[in-house]
Amino acid sequence: MRAELPPVTQLTDIVTRILGLNPGSFTLQGTNTYLIGTGKSRILLDTGEGKPSYLTLLASTLSLHQLTISDIVLSHFHLDHVGGVSDIISYYGSNNLPLPRIHKYPHAEDKFKCQPLEDGQVIKTEGATLRVVTTPGHTEDHIAFFLEEERTIFSGDCVLGQGTTVFTDLKAYMDSLLKMKSLQPTKIYPGHGPVVQDAISKLDEYYRHRVERENQIIKVMTHFGGTMTAREIVEVIYKDYPKNVWKAAERGIIIHLQKLEEEGRVERLDGGKWVLKSEAKC
Repeated sequence: MRAELPPVTQLTDIVTRILGLNPGSFTLQGTNTYLIGTGKSRILLDTGEGKPSYLTLLASTLSLHQLTISDIVLSHFHLDHVGGVSDIISYYGSNNLPLPRIHKYPHAEDKFKCQPLEDGQVIKTEGATLRVVTTPGHTEDHIAFFLEEERTIFSGDCVLGQGTTVFTDLKAYMDSLLKMKSLQPTKIYPGHGPVVQDAISKLDEYYRHRVERENQIIKVMTHFGGTMTAREIVEVIYKDYPKNVWKAAERGIIIHLQKLEEEGRVERLDGGKWVLKSEAKC
């Protein structure tokens, strides 16, 4: 069951969460956007997908506390995180306010002009120092932000407040989990869902889950002779799940197999089949 989240929550003296008002099966309660800082000028992290109701909520929150946005930082190119940028810029322009600077790690699908971010770069405002942490895997341009004053991390879609996330490159994703853990964060502010209060346990849980799935794939392939299609693996591992989830599960299995192929533990054959290398068998 999803936790109920208020539209606006002051989480700490530095961090206020504003929901993107776009709940759904993939976005949970909606995209979390965050106002960061303690002064009148704040950093906004992510912008929702562009719902008019979000702009109204954001504007009313800023007006209530007489705040302005100096900088917008974006975790990755997915619409539910960048879709509100144009509306915010239009709002600032129509009200003759200084336009926020937009910052993002570069990606080919970016639709607006951003100041490029790089690993280790620092963006500051009164009361807050954000350090960029490149965390590819969910997408190739995904980044997290480490809040030095709290030793907390904004994880974007790398870690969610509930459930697990999807990824396009499993090896990069698992390396990103380890990279975030190396910072020893106390809490995680995720891109969706409630705050994760025990950051290290959650990062370990995510990493362990991927290792367990990988071992399960190898075990199944070993049991069935070492050569299988991704669909055949799904039919074994997900036999007790509804068939309407098998297609999504197959995509996940393929990404696992691609990582194993990169590591030289399986080989891709014609006809969609994969063969387990003898040294990788259980």
